[in-house]
Amino acid sequence: MPTDGGSERILQLQEEIQQLKEAVVSHAVVDQAIGMVVALGRISPDQGWAVLKQVSQHTNTKLRNVAEMILVWGRTGLMPEEIRAALEDALDGAGPVQLPGTPPER
Repeated sequence: MPTDGGSERILQLQEEIQQLKEAVVSHAVVDQAIGMVVALGRISPDQGWAVLKQVSQHTNTKLRNVAEMILVWGRTGLMPEEIRAALEDALDGAGPVQLPGTPPER
């Protein structure tokens, strides 16, 4: 029975759509976690991204999972000790923070 490949293409497209949906959700989780880190550490969004990457690398945890743990921590106050320690170290390494509207320290 000859096929035109249409049903196979539909399955491929459905899989691609699912992957794109997951990517959008993952991106939102990471962006929210960056926002929390930015507010917590009073750092720039670029520094917040770097902090997340550093925590991910130093704990051998996927970045998305680190972001999810930070969001859970924001709601519950609970965070694995290894992640908490790595986050504190990364924020300390981000350098002195400057509050908006204040002159730079000399």
